[in-house]
Amino acid sequence: MEHHRTRPRKQRPRRGAPRAPLPPQARRRPATAERRPGAGRPRTAPAAGPGALPGPRLTGLGCALFCGSAMVLLGFLDDLLLGASLTVYGVLFVPVSALTALWVRGSDLPTAPVVAPIAFAVGLLAVADDGGGGFLGGLMGLVTALSTQAGWLYGGTLVTGLIVLVRRARLIRRRRD
Repeated sequence: MEHHRTRPRKQRPRRGAPRAPLPPQARRRPATAERRPGAGRPRTAPAAGPGALPGPRLTGLGCALFCGSAMVLLGFLDDLLLGASLTVYGVLFVPVSALTALWVRGSDLPTAPVVAPIAFAVGLLAVADDGGGGFLGGLMGLVTALSTQAGWLYGGTLVTGLIVLVRRARLIRRRRD
């Protein structure tokens, strides 16, 4: 069965054929046009203020790795140094989640509020009481720790979400201007 074309073929120049010169109105920069100051220079990042910290830009995966590894490390340190204090672990989660939201790239902003609670739960495995019952005892300890520390989990996730919303609004405003 034949398929007939519905559109005529586009006329393309052959390879190696000389190109026709462009008319003057189609050229990029006419010789007589005025140039804006700094028009030909590449864009650079704005200079940071005197007290500003340099902000790494993490991808979505980098954001997950940073937040997850930081919470696991803090969980083990909390277990080792403070005897698995759930309150200290929850307090430390808030700045880690804020840093996660600050350091993620603009195009990957939606990943930060998703990654933060997952990292909280993964790091909580080191701090949660296993009850001496093997796998099921550890699972019961994790569920108990998640339910008793829900305030810190929600608080850190809220901080992450608010920072992401503010950053997203600033990006949109900057693109419009």
